Amino acid sequence: MKILEIYNFLDKLSPFELQEKWDNSGLLVGSFNDDVKQIALSLDVDEKLLKSLKPNTLLITHHPVIFSGVKRVDFDTYPSNLLKIMVEKNISNIAMHTNFDKTHLNRFVATEVLGYKIADEEDFIIYFDVDLKFNDFLKIVSKKFNLKQTKCVKSNKKVRRVALTTGSGASLIPHVKADCFLTGDIKYHDAMQAKSLKLSMIEIGHYESEQFFAKILQKHLKNLGLKVIIAQSKNPFKYGHI
Repeated sequence: MKILEIYNFLDKLSPFELQEKWDNSGLLVGSFNDDVKQIALSLDVDEKLLKSLKPNTLLITHHPVIFSGVKRVDFDTYPSNLLKIMVEKNISNIAMHTNFDKTHLNRFVATEVLGYKIADEEDFIIYFDVDLKFNDFLKIVSKKFNLKQTKCVKSNKKVRRVALTTGSGASLIPHVKADCFLTGDIKYHDAMQAKSLKLSMIEIGHYESEQFFAKILQKHLKNLGLKVIIAQSKNPFKYGHI
C-alpha cells in the first residue's frame, strides 16, 4: 500500500487542516509514493524505537520528529541523529499532533480513562462535571494516570466543573471556565497565574496524558490490511528519591 493511501485515510479520520498554525503534522519523512508493508504507532520517535523497527516501516507518531525548522543536518544533534537512522532504514513518518488532540485524544482521556461524560467542548478544552472535594478528586486522578508524584495547585476546596487538555495546555489558563484544570507541564508561573484566578490545577503529565495515542489509532487502522503494531516510545522522565 502506498503512503498516500494511508495518509488520505488518516486525513478523513482526523483532518490535518485542523492542526494549529505552529504545528507540523503530516508526512515529515518519506514519499507519498513509498510502499508500506508495516505500520508502527508511537507517541514519540526515539533511537531505541527506530532500531527495533524493520526497514520500510511507516511510523505514525503523535509528536512531530521535526517540529521547528532544521537549519543544519548534524548527525550528532537532535533530531538529525534520528533522521539519519530513518533514512538508512527507509522508515517513513507521519505525525498527527494537534489535529488528533481535537478529534480524538482529549475526548478519549475524559471519557475512557477518567470515565466522565463530556459536558462541553471548546477547541482544545474538554469540560466535564464532578461534585467532589479537591483532595478526593486528586486521589482519583492520580490513580487513573498511575502518577507516583502529583503536582497540583489547590485554589478551591471543592471541584464541580473540570477542564481537561492533554499534553501541555497551561497557555490556555486564561480561557478556562472551571474550578479545576487538568493538563501537563505546569510551570511555576502557570501556578501563580492559576492561584490569582482561583483556578485549581492538577498536573497529569505530558507523556501520561498522551500515551493512549497509539491505542486509539490502532483500532481505526485494523481494516487497512496491513500489520499494525504499537511500538511505544518510553517516557523520558524518571521519578525517584535521592
